[in-house]
Amino acid sequence: METIGNLDLVPPGRRVGGDGPGYLMAPFTHVSPDRPTRFSNGTFGVLYLGETFETALAETIHHHEKFMLRTHEPAGWTSQFRELVLDAKLTAHDLTGSDAYAEALAPDDYTEAQRLGAALKGGGSDGVLYPSVRNPGNRCLGLFYPDLASPPAQGRHLDYHWNGGRVDFYREPASGAVFEVR
Repeated sequence: METIGNLDLVPPGRRVGGDGPGYLMAPFTHVSPDRPTRFSNGTFGVLYLGETFETALAETIHHHEKFMLRTHEPAGWTSQFRELVLDAKLTAHDLTGSDAYAEALAPDDYTEAQRLGAALKGGGSDGVLYPSVRNPGNRCLGLFYPDLASPPAQGRHLDYHWNGGRVDFYREPASGAVFEVR
């Protein structure tokens, strides 16, 4: 059960199987009020996608930094991430291009975004399209159900370097290339 998570959180008709189901199901079956996200207070799952690699990188680095600061982790090459490449097919609520959602897009206060996410999901929405807060000019997508995404293809593996205060480098182990994070 620890590996699968709580399947009861995903309606049977919205569950996925086959290639890569763990990557798609995990955000929906491993939830906790101790780990809220932008559009969820931790009682339901959301799969977050970046429109580009750079957007996904910026978003994951931000959240990784928050975790590392909160848990007082020592400096070093600390974590491995995987780039997952997939397609999503849904009609999402579009939060881009409107000041009406400014409070829900606050950089560090997710209170309004969580209220909006719960209301949208409760009203039958499949997800939200929103401007990336960490990579301006780009967009992110939050899916409320795993069956809205194609089976993911695994892309690059990435290592993040934590300097004790922020992620300052990431590395692609396959090539050994190291990139500075600004």
